[in-house]
Amino acid sequence: MILPKILVTSFSTWKPEQPSNSSDDLLSAVYPLFPRQEHLHLLRRLPVDFQQAPAKVIQAVETLNPDAVICCGMGEERSHLCLEEQAIQDGQIRHTGVDVDWLISNLPSTQISHDAGQFVCNQLYFDTLTYLQNGFRSPYQPECPCIFVHVPILTEFNRDQTVADFLTILQRMYKLAAVCAAVRASSLDPVSA
Repeated sequence: MILPKILVTSFSTWKPEQPSNSSDDLLSAVYPLFPRQEHLHLLRRLPVDFQQAPAKVIQAVETLNPDAVICCGMGEERSHLCLEEQAIQDGQIRHTGVDVDWLISNLPSTQISHDAGQFVCNQLYFDTLTYLQNGFRSPYQPECPCIFVHVPILTEFNRDQTVADFLTILQRMYKLAAVCAAVRASSLDPVSA
């Protein structure tokens, strides 16, 4: 049996006045609370760089062969967790294959966004989706689900609910990852073929 693996990423800061990046703050808060820590593989504090960040995530995907990928970035101007439905680059659009309505259902501090911005977050999401959707796995294996979550600055007023919502997103993505791992295992098993 293949145990599901989820790759979860965060960014470092990019301005000297930033004490931390809220995406990394969220991972620090959530990781100890997730009941299946052995299934989470954290790639923390990615450089805020258009080439380096996607390269590091794709390298981690190649090494880990995850069953789901959750990329996180700071949304300084956002008031809620924002689940990005798509990434856009040079007029090309890449959509997540994940049912975002299901993923955020009944989460009071999470919204769907159709604008991942024009900074490194969008570039990372676009490049990761492109890599995962264009042959990362054989045609007989399921596509690796991938989402991007913009994280608001965590405050005493939003921290608890933001952490709770993200834990639910992690649990739902874990369910998707478990299905992908099971399908992948059956496609690798010569007895079941």
